[in-house]
Amino acid sequence: MLKLLVVDDEEEICDFLRIFFEERNFKVSTALSGEEALRKVEVEQPDVCLLDIKMPGLDGIQVLKEVKRRYPKIKVIMVTAIETTEKIEEAVRIGADNYITKPLSLEYLEKDVHQKISDVA
Repeated sequence: MLKLLVVDDEEEICDFLRIFFEERNFKVSTALSGEEALRKVEVEQPDVCLLDIKMPGLDGIQVLKEVKRRYPKIKVIMVTAIETTEKIEEAVRIGADNYITKPLSLEYLEKDVHQKISDVA
């Protein structure tokens, strides 16, 4: 079963995406902070991580740096309401595999997650 980690400081978004992907036969876990995300990445080693950029504490950019340093094979899709190219370019430079802006297109997100997983397989 494919493993997905959803990281967002908004619990409703985590729950919504968890349900959406569980219905598509993913094993989904969620994290509400960057610190929790790093703990879960270490233990669960997901195939793909959906990672919000703007969070209190460790933000998505900091989490991305650490995930790519320690687990470079994990695919990371940045999810953001921020449309400034500066943050997006920084994320891509660090190693983000893609980015998606909120509000989310579930059809596009599902397609992109499958694409990233097929890149791994």
